[in-house]
Amino acid sequence: MGASVVQLTESKKQIQHTHRVFEDQKKAFRNNSMPSLTERQENLKRLKRALLSNQDKLTDAIDRDFSCRSKDESLIAEIMPSIQGINYTLKNLGGWMKPSKRHVSVLFQPASNKVHYQPKGVVGVIVPWNYPLYLAVGPLVASLAAGNRTMIKMSEFTPHTSALFKEIIEATFPGDLVSVITGEADVAADFSSRPFDHLLFTGSTSVGKLVMRAASENLTPVTLELGGKSPAIVSSDVPMEDAAQRIAFGKAFNAGQTCVAPDYVLCPADRVQAFVDEFRARFSEMYPSLRDNDDYTAIINERQYERLQGYLEDAREKGAEIVELNPARENLKDGTRKIPLTLVLKTTPEMKVMQDEIFGPILPIVGYGGLEEAIHYINDRPRPLALYFFGYDRSMQQQVVDNTHSGGMCINDALMHVAQDDLPFGGIGDSGMGHYHGKEGFLTLSHHRAIFSKQKFNSGKYVYAPHGTAAHKMIYKLFIR
Repeated sequence: MGASVVQLTESKKQIQHTHRVFEDQKKAFRNNSMPSLTERQENLKRLKRALLSNQDKLTDAIDRDFSCRSKDESLIAEIMPSIQGINYTLKNLGGWMKPSKRHVSVLFQPASNKVHYQPKGVVGVIVPWNYPLYLAVGPLVASLAAGNRTMIKMSEFTPHTSALFKEIIEATFPGDLVSVITGEADVAADFSSRPFDHLLFTGSTSVGKLVMRAASENLTPVTLELGGKSPAIVSSDVPMEDAAQRIAFGKAFNAGQTCVAPDYVLCPADRVQAFVDEFRARFSEMYPSLRDNDDYTAIINERQYERLQGYLEDAREKGAEIVELNPARENLKDGTRKIPLTLVLKTTPEMKVMQDEIFGPILPIVGYGGLEEAIHYINDRPRPLALYFFGYDRSMQQQVVDNTHSGGMCINDALMHVAQDDLPFGGIGDSGMGHYHGKEGFLTLSHHRAIFSKQKFNSGKYVYAPHGTAAHKMIYKLFIR
């Protein structure tokens, strides 16, 4: 039997399995549509125990999928925020679940208005390959906190992590509460067409459009966490060491394979060379070598490696100046799938690095004249998932905050807004829609049910027909003005 036939047969089995699990979870939700606080807390604690007891296996699996992924990066970006997110949710969930009281106009008194937060039902989560654990656990925490059942489609590009996470979840939860689905792109396409009560997707803008189109057939609400070209603005007076060091961290982390990585730098034209020199020095301190340095992560697969090399070749052919940061001058082109962090100068809009989200260790530098010019440059392009401003002048900081749009923003840092438990995370425009993390995750995956309640006394009878009475006229006089 040919490989393609075997894959087709396996995909068919996976799709059939997905359908069965979905029906099982729908049935289970009908039998317990409002889990108690205690149930939800216990589910979160079980997840936490499972992650803690398997953290070494998980970091090893991620390392295998990337061929080289820093264990410390996996601890910092996958394990730690997952555990901290669970802890924060456990601490605050009781308060989040309480119905919120709302104002009642005197016209409708005596009565009460409350918003009750109900589970939506069965939530689907589609996970990308770049942070395969954190981007599965984060939505799962929100879903369990909101009292939902959850199905998680893992990326086919991280087979070791996906298989291990599936094994861990199956040992931790019944399949009608949490289930992990693996399989190729056709399984993911079918997954997105299931009539979920909510679908959360993290990935590229192009695939996000396909997911939203499939969800629309079922009127399934979606949260889309996409990407885009997230700019970093270097101000005219920030100490260059500060800006370069923090941008270097944000770009080099996971070899730039981060949806909120700085995608390009807007730097005052007369400071570009100073930025390049300082960036080189700071990067070399963090990564004095690359080839056998476990701290420097490889590109996930050959497809992504060739895409990034194509960006560099395209920029070179169109006149860009390529500055490769390879401190030990090592040969990385014999199968390591590591790409040195590469600065691209003298860019033009026609270059692919200035059009597509880079998602790798390539950083274009764009010179600007004044801050207003930099702001216009950003606003002339699709709204990014993140925006970074480096400068200590408070008025300049406020100018950027007030006059730009992005999903999130850091002032004098990079990436770190994502790790804040009490801040929502989400995009805007081409970078996505909806929010999760912390309370916003609970709210996103809950139905906000408005309940108007009155008891024996019925003030509403004064507006019943027949109309034109003295009571009607008095009410109109009091309330229509």
